[in-house]
Amino acid sequence: MTGVFWLDLLIAIVGGLLLAWLLLIGALLLVRPRGGRLREAMRLLPDVLRLVHRLAADEELPRGTRVRMALLLAYLALPIDLIPDFIPLLGAADDIVLVVVVLRGVVRRAGLDAVRRHWPGTDDGFAALAAVAGLHRRRDGRALGSPGE
Repeated sequence: MTGVFWLDLLIAIVGGLLLAWLLLIGALLLVRPRGGRLREAMRLLPDVLRLVHRLAADEELPRGTRVRMALLLAYLALPIDLIPDFIPLLGAADDIVLVVVVLRGVVRRAGLDAVRRHWPGTDDGFAALAAVAGLHRRRDGRALGSPGE
């Protein structure tokens, strides 16, 4: 009887983790960059990594923002991903989606100017980043990071 309980518990835990993972994959698919923007985002990756590092080190930014940046850097450095990198297109999508979500949060809290100030790449690269991540405009048309948020 005790062995059956532990087996049922193990099956329930594994099933719950699998369900949570599948739900997370679905959420990542919903918020991923559309069209050719995923490839564009992958080309920006070296500059984005430097940007995240610079934002994490900026003492002028709120502590919560810097912590999120540091956690994002740690996640990107880990060899274990939510979606393994060997899966075509989706393998890098989890990294890109997380970067986009975190950068949107930085823009909401610190403003687009803080992200622009730390951008190590070209103006065209920043424009591409802003387009891929949707950093310029909110759904109501106001600029992200604008007063009144």
